Amino acid sequence: MKITDVRACQPIAADSPDDWRTTIGQILVAIDTDAGLTGYGVGGGGAAGIHVIEAELRSALLGRDPSPVEEIWDDLYDLMLPYGQAGIAIMAQSGVDLALWDLRGKDAGRPVAQLLAEDGMARIGEPLPTYITVWDGLAEAQAAGHRAFKLHVERNAGPDRVQRVIDTVRESREIVGPGVPLMVDAWMKWDLETTLAVAEGVEGLGVEWIEEPLPVHDIDGYRTLSRESAIPIAGGEHEYTARAFQHLIDERLHQVLQPDVCWCGGLTELVKIYRMARGTGIRVCPHRGSEIWSLHALAGLDPDPLPESGRPWMTWVGGQPPIVNGMVTLGDRPGLGVEIDETALPGLDRG
Repeated sequence: MKITDVRACQPIAADSPDDWRTTIGQILVAIDTDAGLTGYGVGGGGAAGIHVIEAELRSALLGRDPSPVEEIWDDLYDLMLPYGQAGIAIMAQSGVDLALWDLRGKDAGRPVAQLLAEDGMARIGEPLPTYITVWDGLAEAQAAGHRAFKLHVERNAGPDRVQRVIDTVRESREIVGPGVPLMVDAWMKWDLETTLAVAEGVEGLGVEWIEEPLPVHDIDGYRTLSRESAIPIAGGEHEYTARAFQHLIDERLHQVLQPDVCWCGGLTELVKIYRMARGTGIRVCPHRGSEIWSLHALAGLDPDPLPESGRPWMTWVGGQPPIVNGMVTLGDRPGLGVEIDETALPGLDRG
């Protein structure tokens, strides 16, 4: 089997958010082969990511056998070393890598989760508990059947923000009741003092983790949090490649790692991160893990899967399992199980 074409476009749904998640957001990658199989993957980087694929990665892939996915990942990374060790280039490579994994599964006639499971016993057809990320509408999310919740609280600003966050968590606990998983996401908007104060204030309210309280580059701050925070620290959705996670694991800077498979380098890198964390006591809980791109890793590799709700505006991704009563179930279609209606996606032209 040989690669005959590599195509990419940026589908934008009507309700796609009016911010960087669209302008620098999701791109669809399609890799065609002479065997009549097409693999699909989603990366990031918007128009810039598409340019990386069309200007650099496509020519490096044409004519290659797509089966040695990990070898191809290394070759593409080496190709981009002068400019692409992180950020948009790796986001683009993530989509390529996922499309290659989709091809690998389709060629084998098996779901990717089954290929990942070391004993071959992936959680296919098994409902997995999820958590939903909310900015507002917690009570509505609970009424819809969700059973675990992450609160985005980074909008709280000003001198009283610590107390406002604590009040939000306390009110949320009263809504969902005891024993229901509850997490907090600060989206890199706090400083060390604020984070420690919030952690102390919500101790006893059953908060599972505080996510990305500090900017990614504040390594000293995360070192302090790892020693002093009363609540476990989560992060990693804005890290690129498995190499970036090594120091997080070695220094135990996060207790929960949250790589995004569509940004961190694809499934090849997510698999490495799972293996790196094995035996350390550090949990891997991929960002937007209920999306089909990550769900295969959770079903095939994760001993305690807890997929996060995904991007609701990506309605053009067919085959995405729905969350029903707080549970998501991976089907048994070969590959990633994705169905793409190419006729509805301008820009995904065949050469």
